[in-house]
Amino acid sequence: MRKRRGMFLVIFSLCMGAFAAWAANGWVNQRLTAANEADEAGKPVVIAAMDIPYGTKIEGRHMKIVKLPLESVPGTSFSDLEEANGMVATMDIARGEVLASTRLARHDGGSTLAALVKENMRAVTVRVDDVVGVAGFLLPGNRVDVLATRKERGTKRATTETILTNIKVLAVDQTAATQQNDPVIVRAVTLELTPRQSEEIVKAKEEGSIQLTLRNPLDEEMEAERMAMKAPALPTQKRVARSAPAQSTSTKVTVIRGTHVNTLKTKS
Repeated sequence: MRKRRGMFLVIFSLCMGAFAAWAANGWVNQRLTAANEADEAGKPVVIAAMDIPYGTKIEGRHMKIVKLPLESVPGTSFSDLEEANGMVATMDIARGEVLASTRLARHDGGSTLAALVKENMRAVTVRVDDVVGVAGFLLPGNRVDVLATRKERGTKRATTETILTNIKVLAVDQTAATQQNDPVIVRAVTLELTPRQSEEIVKAKEEGSIQLTLRNPLDEEMEAERMAMKAPALPTQKRVARSAPAQSTSTKVTVIRGTHVNTLKTKS
């Protein structure tokens, strides 16, 4: 009797263990199926596989593909490596960031600097020294103001004025991208200017000398404000005082004839 009871307990334990194993296996398979379905529902997106400095031409080693939920994919992203291959970064891109078309520029040929110049803008290079180049602290991506100094012919006095403000530095010497922050003495600085600004800076260079001043990147002062301060005051209009028209005065005259009394009004 005891042997039968012991055999029953052994068989029951084996059955319970088998059932537990079957339940655990089903739960694991269910989780894996849900994960696979989530992966299939995601959209492939190209992200940065490493830090990409400003002005760098995008290559295969800079990118990798990951899958993101559809609601998390930005509209400016790429889904294939070939779409972003060969483009140029117009700003610093950190590792793991989604590559967006708004942060990259097409590069059809020539130097990468040409791809960094915005539409309807020009790249103009000016020769500088350690003073004009802000002691070597100018780096690609900085913003500067341009000061022009001219000497008056009659008095020989020097006059200085700010001719351009908030100008972007595209490159220093032949470098359009750098990861160092130490000062580097350069001999030329390439600026991004409009055609009109290009003429102005070349003219100022020929008439005298120019000086670059480094701007704080958080300074949002607009050139329109500076021009408004320099605009001459509008002449005030003189008002001519007009004399008020003379008011007519009237007097009363009483005429008595016998028992009749008449009152007449006369205007003066």
